[in-house]
Formats: sequence, structure tokens, C-alpha cells
Amino acid sequence: MVTVAVASKNPVKVGAVEEAFRAMMPKAELEFIALDVESGVPDQPIGDEQTRLGAVTRAINASFIQTDANFCVGLEGGIATVDGQAYTFAWMAVLAQNQELATSRSVMLPLPASVMEKVNAGIELGHAIDEVFGTTNIKHKGGAFGIFTENRLTRQSVYVDTLVCALLPFTNPAFSVR
Repeated sequence: MVTVAVASKNPVKVGAVEEAFRAMMPKAELEFIALDVESGVPDQPIGDEQTRLGAVTRAINASFIQTDANFCVGLEGGIATVDGQAYTFAWMAVLAQNQELATSRSVMLPLPASVMEKVNAGIELGHAIDEVFGTTNIKHKGGAFGIFTENRLTRQSVYVDTLVCALLPFTNPAFSVR
């Protein structure tokens, strides 16, 4: 049995972790445990460093709660501005029981000015999108990726792909040669 602690109870994040682990460890018997843990960063992280730190901190905090987990996974969405354009993205952190840490970062999705006005006023991205587009609890659904790509990409699909990359050091033999 491989126990995976997910450092969130958000169904999109839990679903992404389950899908990625099942894809990368298809023969393993997997158990998933969702936990509420602190990220150590603001509710709306800004920049790569703060967002990555949130994911890593979530994974570490999950390991303190679920001490018998084979893997603890932290997921954190953030915002960064490049050349005046705001983007959202996410960092994934996978912490193995032996304390080996692997991380990966998602693609970046451009955000419209109408949403960033709300974010800059102190509103978390998911709530800002709900206000601007009349959605309800979008961060537990398709997220910004779903809204702006007409569900071609969703928050979960992007997180799954990013988690697959974060899992490579634990699943691909090429990474065992160091």
C-alpha cells in the first residue's frame, strides 16, 4: 500500500493528485488522505518563489500530520507579472518519506485586467473570477484555466500534468542515476 497525503481538501487538488499518482504508479495499491494544512504564504501568493514555498511548506506540514505517508503532496496556485501581463500558474511539491523533494511548475495562463483589478484590491484569484464572471466557487471546479480556455484546459488537468512531472524522480528509472 502506498499512502499519499494530499495537503488540501479541495476536490480539484485531491482529484489531480489521485489521477497523477494512478497514471505514474499504475500497479500500486494507492490510498489518498486529504488534509487541511497551512501553506505559510498569503492566501494569494505572488511570484514564483512565494508560490513554490507554499507548495513545499504544504507538503512538509502534511508530513508532520500524516507521519506514515509514503508521499506528501503540496499544491499552490500563484500569480506573477511578466512584462506588464499578469499570469496564474501553480507549483507542485512531492515529498517522499525519505525526505527527497521534487517540484514542478505549471504553464502560465494570462489573466485579464478586470480580474487583476480585484486581485490587486486584495481578493483571492478564485473569488475575483467568481465576482467578474458570475461563477460560484470556481476554484473547486475548472478554475481560471477552465474559464479562459473554455475548458480546453482546467485547473485539474493542468495540475495533473504538472504533478506527473514532479513525480518523475520517483517513477522514472533515468532519475535513479545521479
